[in-house]
Amino acid sequence: MNRNWLALSTFVAMMVSIYLIFMYAPTEATMGDVQRIFYIHVSLAWTSFLAIFIVFIYSIRFLASRDRQLDIKAFCAAEVGAVFSTTVLISGPIWAKPVWGIWWTWDARLTSAFLLWLIYMGYLVLRRLIESPEQRARLSAVFGILGAVDAPIVYMSNRWWRTQHPAPVMGGGESSGLDPQMRLTLYVTFAACVLLFFYLWKLRCELERTQEVVESLQRAPQFKEVS
Repeated sequence: MNRNWLALSTFVAMMVSIYLIFMYAPTEATMGDVQRIFYIHVSLAWTSFLAIFIVFIYSIRFLASRDRQLDIKAFCAAEVGAVFSTTVLISGPIWAKPVWGIWWTWDARLTSAFLLWLIYMGYLVLRRLIESPEQRARLSAVFGILGAVDAPIVYMSNRWWRTQHPAPVMGGGESSGLDPQMRLTLYVTFAACVLLFFYLWKLRCELERTQEVVESLQRAPQFKEVS
C-alpha cells in the first residue's frame, strides 16, 4: 500500500476507534469507565504478538536466503514491536491499579509479557553489540526465532495457569464473551493498531535502507579522498 494511503487509513481508523472507545462502547458494570483502557491495552498486546511473528517469519527467510533486505525487515519489525510491547507494560498497570489496588504482580500473564519485552530489548541490544553485519544478522535471526516462542505462552498463560490477570473474555469458555458493541470497538481498535504498526514499520524500513546507502557512500574510496 502507498505510504500516504497507509498514513490516511491509520489516521481514520484511530479516530474511529477513539470515538468507539469513549462514545459508543457501553460502560462496563463492574469496573466502570476505567475498563475502556481494555480496548487499547489488548489491541497493543495483540499487535506486539503480530510484530514478533513477523520477526520470526523474516528471520527464517533470512537464514534460508541470506537476503539483507529480509534482515532489515525483521530488525525494523522488532524495533517497532518493542515500542508496542512497552506500551502494553505501561497501559496494563494503569488499568490494574484502580481495579486490583496494585500496579503489578508477578503472575503468569504479566511475567511472560515482561519476558516478551525483555526479548525485544535483548534483540535490539544484540544488534548494537555485534559489529560484523553478517554475524549480527545471523545471530539476530536465531534470537528472533527463539524469542517468538514466548508470544503463544503470553497468550495462553491465563488459560494454562490460575492468574490474577482476568480470564479470557473471548474464547475462554461458555461464560466468556463480549457485548457486541464492545466486540466491535475492540476489533476496530486492533485494526487501527495494526495499521499504525505497518505504517511505522514501513517508515523504519525506508529509514534503515537510506542509512545503509549513506554508510556505504561514506565507506567508498572516493568519499574518503574528498573528505
